[in-house]
Amino acid sequence: MTTAALVEGPAPLIHIEDRGAIRILTLANPQRRNPLSTAMIAALHGALEKAGKDSSVRVVLLAHEGPAFSAGHDLREIQAARATADHGRGFFTELMAACSAMMLQIRAMPQPVIAVVEGVATAAGCQLVATCDLAVAGADARFATPGVNIGLFCSTPMVALSRNVSPKHAMEMLLTGELVDAATAARFGLVNRVMPTGAALAEAEALARQIAGKPAAVLKIGKEAFYRQNELDLETAYTYASGVMVENMLMREAQEGIGAFVAPKR
Repeated sequence: MTTAALVEGPAPLIHIEDRGAIRILTLANPQRRNPLSTAMIAALHGALEKAGKDSSVRVVLLAHEGPAFSAGHDLREIQAARATADHGRGFFTELMAACSAMMLQIRAMPQPVIAVVEGVATAAGCQLVATCDLAVAGADARFATPGVNIGLFCSTPMVALSRNVSPKHAMEMLLTGELVDAATAARFGLVNRVMPTGAALAEAEALARQIAGKPAAVLKIGKEAFYRQNELDLETAYTYASGVMVENMLMREAQEGIGAFVAPKR
């Protein structure tokens, strides 16, 4: 087991821990409710990019300290930027670009990423949960896209949210800004599993170990294919997926796995 931290000044923003083939990235600014500030986004992007390049890492867990998974963007940082000559336009543009790049990094990684949520995930924090490949929540977890309540519609969280839940459920969350409990989030499709409070990390680790036992190359090809085909029309998706299957069938992992499956049992 190894641990490390990505630090801004004296305060660590991301704790990094390896448990065998599982890497746990923990958002570690609980006093501020783990906001996705520019520094937090940069630290998380860097940690994700590093994990993606590490062949010893098979699954990544994204956890948190404190009562909030993430409260979304740092509103104090946003307000402070309004004092600039362009009233914050340049900063806001850079912030949105950096956050989008971090979210896209999760999708680009060869490993599955599992969100572990034991608290509140709102706005861009909810976007982060929706962006992860899987999510395990504690019974007390809550989710919301509440920007509409403060004059800022959650347009970028909407991108990830609308790709997880049905249009009407997504619109209800976006238009009302109300908190959704863990059970409702599971019914909507935002999270995979709901566990008793405090048990989400253990369940996520068990799920990660199960996934980590699969061939890494197959996980990589499957994750990439899932998201690519999901954005295509039906006919194009079948054409693309058929090509992926052909290449997969030619891989050593498929040759050995199928061979073992069909071999006469003694």
